[in-house]
Amino acid sequence: MNYKSISMPRKAKMKNSVSPTTAQALGSLIKSARDIMRKDKGLNGELDRLPLLTWIMFLKFLDDLELQREEEAKLAGKKFRSAIEPPYRWRDWALSPQGATGEELLAFINQDECTRPDGKRGPGLFAYLRGLTSSNGDDRRTVIATVFKGVDNRMRSGYLLRDVVNKVAGIHFSSSDELHTLGSLYESMLREMRDAAGDSGEFYTPRPLVRFMVEVTDPQLGESVLDPAAGTGGFLVEAFNHMSRQLKTVGDRKTLQEKSLFGGEPKSLPYLLCQMNLLLHGLDAPQIDPNNSLRFKLSEIGEKDRVDVILTNPPFGGEEEKGIQGNFPEDKQTSETALLFLQLIMRKLRKTSSAGKQLARAAVVVPDGILAGDGVCARIKEELLKEFNLHTILRLPGGVFAPYTGIPTNVLFFDRSGPTREVWFYEHPLPLDRKTYTKTAPLTFEEFSPCFEWWKNRIDSPQAWRVTSDSVKASAYYLDIKNPSFRAEDSSIRVTDKTAHLAENLSKLELEAIPFLKQNVWREFEATESSNWESIRLGDVLIEAGQEEQVSLEQSYRMVGVRLAGEGPFLRETKLGSELSATKLNRLSTGFFIYSRLFAWRGAFGIVPPELDNCYVSNEFPTYRLRDDRILPEFLRLYFSRPLVWQAVEKKCQGTTKASRNRFKEEFLFDMIISVPKKSVQLEIIQVSNRAWSLANSVHSLAAKFSALSLDALAEVYRGKL
Repeated sequence: MNYKSISMPRKAKMKNSVSPTTAQALGSLIKSARDIMRKDKGLNGELDRLPLLTWIMFLKFLDDLELQREEEAKLAGKKFRSAIEPPYRWRDWALSPQGATGEELLAFINQDECTRPDGKRGPGLFAYLRGLTSSNGDDRRTVIATVFKGVDNRMRSGYLLRDVVNKVAGIHFSSSDELHTLGSLYESMLREMRDAAGDSGEFYTPRPLVRFMVEVTDPQLGESVLDPAAGTGGFLVEAFNHMSRQLKTVGDRKTLQEKSLFGGEPKSLPYLLCQMNLLLHGLDAPQIDPNNSLRFKLSEIGEKDRVDVILTNPPFGGEEEKGIQGNFPEDKQTSETALLFLQLIMRKLRKTSSAGKQLARAAVVVPDGILAGDGVCARIKEELLKEFNLHTILRLPGGVFAPYTGIPTNVLFFDRSGPTREVWFYEHPLPLDRKTYTKTAPLTFEEFSPCFEWWKNRIDSPQAWRVTSDSVKASAYYLDIKNPSFRAEDSSIRVTDKTAHLAENLSKLELEAIPFLKQNVWREFEATESSNWESIRLGDVLIEAGQEEQVSLEQSYRMVGVRLAGEGPFLRETKLGSELSATKLNRLSTGFFIYSRLFAWRGAFGIVPPELDNCYVSNEFPTYRLRDDRILPEFLRLYFSRPLVWQAVEKKCQGTTKASRNRFKEEFLFDMIISVPKKSVQLEIIQVSNRAWSLANSVHSLAAKFSALSLDALAEVYRGKL
């Protein structure tokens, strides 16, 4: 049976039925509605406009769906009760172009109590919708209530709002084909939403990657699929589409609709978008938990709470509060959100499989930091390899998540088939005609074709290699393993093992490092800075710090200086007090922000590292600590490591002599205004920058070793390349 014939309720003949909206007309109506919203002073960008358009479309879609079901119930001689009752249904207040407008419309939508369209006093629209319950057994009422608990109407003009409502009233959700068209259009709107949300720390998984993860994980009808960090529902929509192709009976459809797809999303805006996304793709009552998926104690999650398939891209770089961390084993507690989600995913996979079902399995997007991490991270990976079969790690190239983040990412594929014996790595290559993915040249699904073929018949290749679990264990569960493949121009070339090893590693590191080294990390992030970054005057967050001490002639002092070009503090020398000209010194602590008055214009700023704790500086090095956590110390260090900042500093320096001309006074520092993103974005900038420096140092180290080799050996390795 064709899915389209059963995926939506059959359309009953309705009096005064309207013609379906064509794709062209639909696009035009949506564009007109968005143009109207741009005129309203209460809305600021797509982050405001798209949610408003979504809840209006949500109510229109729901009413059209209920009209169909009401007609079907009449034909079957059954009673039908709407999830939303009069006069709060779309048809009661929105359908007529001459309906309430201006202040009357705003009052009906926004106020807790108002005069309703039927002329009686009662709850306003949002107040009514938020109070719905599933007391009559209709789960849609709970879904609606949860959706509208996180929704606000920010439009200030009731007249413009009426114009938007009238535009949406022209869209008719009356057939499967039209829903498919609207679903595609809605996805394009979500992409714009993702572009707008990228600067607020929300990074969404590209649809080609989602589709690949779903295809190789292959969820089957009758299995339960979970995304505990659902976002706007991309994984669940793709899983729904995948399982829809397996439908054969009405019973199959009931299984898909009621027992197959589950998610969690605590943020109100993604939750709303997720609900609408799933509804538009044909899921009648999405089962999305509006609370934090990490709120349950891990030890209390039993087999009844487990699922067959988990597909997700959990948030990483964020921090969870102590109360959430307490839900996890003592030796695996961490503030890193991605590590907590990885533990939850492991716990939520079903231990036993039902007859005819595959073993429980997961596909999870993680950053490079998890593959390389030690401590708590290593202990979690140890459990993963001992309790699960981590059969594949897909290594993704830079730019897959462009333009939202440049953090290198991977996909972990694991299942319940027993402990890991070997891990396959597959390195997804960039297309030959580009150096990275971009917003205008993104990842495509067709690029995964070679990986699909390899997935069915695994062999070592330039893109694929494997390591044993014993070797991973011996390396303290280090999984950030680079591609060992090295192909010389001429396979007959004989090279020493040492030369080949160095050539291999230098070649790979250069390929990985160059995109980082060419990228201006700050420029990438500030391209989306806009008004979401907070402007902070440094004088409001810096407090003078350090313990001033009188110099003792017999005591030894470890004296600190600050390198130029943003390289930060270093141990300059150790001297007796009798050898110092200063009579007082400032004692440092880890995390202090210091700079050189004389060389600030050349980038002599930095943060005191742990190894310089309890060292000293003279009063030529002003010393401060941060008043609060709006700015992370490492973020401030990176900010002052930028040549652009040194140029601004240099312009402030003045004086009649060379020395005084170069001095940077504290008042200049205090008056500086810097733009600061929220903590999760600060952490991401720190991670990307640290990764770039790590790669640069590795390349530099290997290049130095290469220079020590004979010219004959180099010529042998690079024959035909010089």
